[in-house]
Amino acid sequence: MQEIIWETALDSIKLLPFLWIAYLLIEYVEHKKSDKLEALLRGTGKFGCLGGALLGSFPQCGFSVAASNFFTGRVITMGTLVSVFIATSDEALPVLLSYPDRMDVTLKLLGTKIVLAVIVGFLTDVFIRKKQKNPSSDDIHEEICSHCKCESHGILYASLRHTLTIFLFIFLVNLVMNGLIEWIGTDTLTQFFQSTSGLHPLLAVIIGLIPNCASSVVLTELFLSGTLSFGATVAGLSAGSGIGLLVLFRMNKRMRENIIVLAIITLAGLVAGYLLQMIGI
Repeated sequence: MQEIIWETALDSIKLLPFLWIAYLLIEYVEHKKSDKLEALLRGTGKFGCLGGALLGSFPQCGFSVAASNFFTGRVITMGTLVSVFIATSDEALPVLLSYPDRMDVTLKLLGTKIVLAVIVGFLTDVFIRKKQKNPSSDDIHEEICSHCKCESHGILYASLRHTLTIFLFIFLVNLVMNGLIEWIGTDTLTQFFQSTSGLHPLLAVIIGLIPNCASSVVLTELFLSGTLSFGATVAGLSAGSGIGLLVLFRMNKRMRENIIVLAIITLAGLVAGYLLQMIGI
């Protein structure tokens, strides 16, 4: 148990720089009302989803956490958020890079997820963005700071307060999830997948949706061992966004939007996974 607590603390601490930078940028946009910076972070124009997909493809789930906060504050669109979530592979990329002989597979997986992220993100903005209300700076500030009186203490204090609050939440959830995974065991998961090959994409998506960094490691190890197909791996890693989805449900009070985002990434992962598995990729 002590080892689980220690590993959970280390994994959670890795997110602190991403969290603080995200909140610092949001506070800067809110308090300084920098029109140029706000326009840049909103991801307006045709390249918003592409930028989100490229940023999301970086290892670990820091960018998905940042994107959740940016969307909560209406700094980016739902399409850009979806692009980040789908492109995010969390700890999968570092694990794959530890196998130099599998570099071709790594690049194919990364490229597939980026293309999928851009397409789904673009379609999300086409069909949903026009229905989204673009709040004023005061509305944004109310959404992010609805639980504290931080506006009178300056940008640094406000960003640190938000960072520490969400960090504690992430640590507690990670601790519970790591304990459950340790209790079930990876060997049990491997045997289960070997007996249910036709359900691989669906099962991978279910595992991917677990808001924990360990889920991406489990999916990657199952793939590298030959237990999981390429299509199923894409499905699971596309539906999974690390802690990002958890932070979205925690911070964004517009629950209907959160459910829509969850539905989009789940459906995108399932469709992509079964399609790739059907054509034998």
